[in-house]
Parts: sequence; C-alpha cells; structure tokens
Amino acid sequence: MDANQLRRLPKAELHLHIEGTLEPEMVFELARRNDVRLPYATVADLRRAHAFSDLPHFLDLYYACMAVLQTEDDFADLAAAYLRTAAAQGVRHVEVFFDPQAHTSRGIPIATVVQGLRRGLDSVRTEPAIHADLIACFLRDRPVAEAEQTLDDLAPFFDSVIGVGLDSAEVGFPPGQFASVFARAREAGLHVVAHAGEEGPPDYIWEALDVLGIERVDHGIRALESASLIERLSTDRIPLTACPLSNVRLRCVDTLGVHPLPAMLDAGLMVTINSDDPAYFGGYVGDVFVALRDELALPEEQLIALARNSFTASFISSEERALLLEQLAAHSSS
Repeated sequence: MDANQLRRLPKAELHLHIEGTLEPEMVFELARRNDVRLPYATVADLRRAHAFSDLPHFLDLYYACMAVLQTEDDFADLAAAYLRTAAAQGVRHVEVFFDPQAHTSRGIPIATVVQGLRRGLDSVRTEPAIHADLIACFLRDRPVAEAEQTLDDLAPFFDSVIGVGLDSAEVGFPPGQFASVFARAREAGLHVVAHAGEEGPPDYIWEALDVLGIERVDHGIRALESASLIERLSTDRIPLTACPLSNVRLRCVDTLGVHPLPAMLDAGLMVTINSDDPAYFGGYVGDVFVALRDELALPEEQLIALARNSFTASFISSEERALLLEQLAAHSSS
C-alpha cells in the first residue's frame, strides 16, 4: 500500500475539534469578512506561531483565532471545509467535537454555532459519502455551573448533537467535578466521552470512567503508567482516541518515534488514530496514518487494524458499521 492508498484507507475520525480545523488562510478570510483585527500580519506569521511549548500555550492561540467565527455562515464554511479535506483522507464517518462555551462566552448564540455546523456538514456531498455527527464539549477550566447551563441551552438541539465531552486545559481540573452534568447528559440519552490522561495523570482516567461514566477515553496515553488501569481498559474494551501528532506538537511526547502507541497496542488496548486539531498540529487523519508508518514502522496489518478499531469504537448503528467495515476490507485487499 503506497502513501496515497494508506492516506485514503477507510476510517472513522472520533477525536476532531472543528475549531482546530481553522486553517490560517481561513482565519484571515473570516477576519476580513467580519472586520476582525488580527495580531498577525500574514498567514506565514500565524503559521510560525504554531510552535507550542505545551497545551496551555496552544489553547491561547486556539481561542484567539476563534474570534473570527461570528455568523452561522462562518461555522457552516468551517465544517464544510473540514469535510471536503476529510473525504480526501479516507474518512467515512466523523464525530465532530465543538466547544459551545468558547463561542457563547463571547456573545455568539448557541443556535448560531449548532445550526451553522450542522448546515455545513450537511451541505457537502462526497463520494464515498461521509456520515457526520456532533459532540458538544464542556470546557473543564470553566465553572461547572456554566457547563450545566450549556447542557440546558443545548436541549433544543439534541436532534443534532449525539453526545457531550470534556476538553480544554487538563492539569488541575479533574473530571469528577462534572459528575452531575454528565449524569444529566446520560439521562437525556446522549453519549459521553472525556479528555483524560493527555497531560493529566492516570487518576483522571479512572475518574472519567467511574464518576462520569464515559464510553471512550479521549487521548489516554498516560494509562500505561497504571497496570490496573490497562487491565480495566483492555477487559472492558474501552476505546482510546489517540492523537499522535498532537502529542508531539504539545510536548507530551518528545518525538513520534518514541510515541507510546506500540506499547498501547501490545497491552491489548483498543486504540483509534485521530488528528485532534489538524490545522495546528501538522496533518489530517490520513496524514497521521502515513506518519505512523514512516516514523514508527507500524506494519500494514496493524494500520488496518487501527482503522477497523475506529469503526468499532464509533457511535454508529451496527448496520452502518458493518457496511463501513466492508469498505475497509475491500480497500485493504485491492
């Protein structure tokens, strides 16, 4: 399988922040559209700012660039641009994270965000088709009461949102404090996931599992520090949505060549591969698969297994999953 075939390997993407697909060119385009003044003179200047020292450093730029997203059309254009790129990278199903509070806190109505994203995702016709769902993430470094209000505000849009998650700065913000809002989300029939074990300790993963009742761990690379946690995740087949390029760019891992992914697979963990914030971290999900082959020397059968995991770990119906697994098998044998 050459690099292009590998890049187009059928897969699901389960850890993708739509705000993290805001390419510098689109930042400047939307800034002009909405008369937003940027602290960067050129696209090249903004790209140079993508050298991050850690997660908080990245988040400062991430939230600053969001200032250009103001109208329903802006959110629709952002979602459509991502989906077109994803189609070229083999994505057949995507569960898109978005951060309502990052927008409502600056005066953008939640309806503008959800309706714009849904319209953008629905407007793109790709071949093969991509199925796209939305997952709303609470910002863990903002008050729990604000997350509770955000869930209330999302209620009219539960037909457009399949789940909730937890993201933003991890260290110092354990997931357990959001127990009540996650309980309400589960009662409403929403899927629940959470970022844990990226920069935070294994205890955060335990908390997310046992207190929040999550169905998937987003990141989870620090699970390897706890043998009992590895056993729990492996026995219960709880998926981990790993983001290798992100881990390197945010200095959680020194280089891709020493990423713990092989050890995670050897431990029997159900790992999926994702791009996280591809506009900031140097590649979309198909690019990540190619990088893993080149830098970690993962064999083709293991890369195919990772793609298979992505469909298994997704929140699609069993019928849709079976069809997508057939597409993967056909591509892999061609």
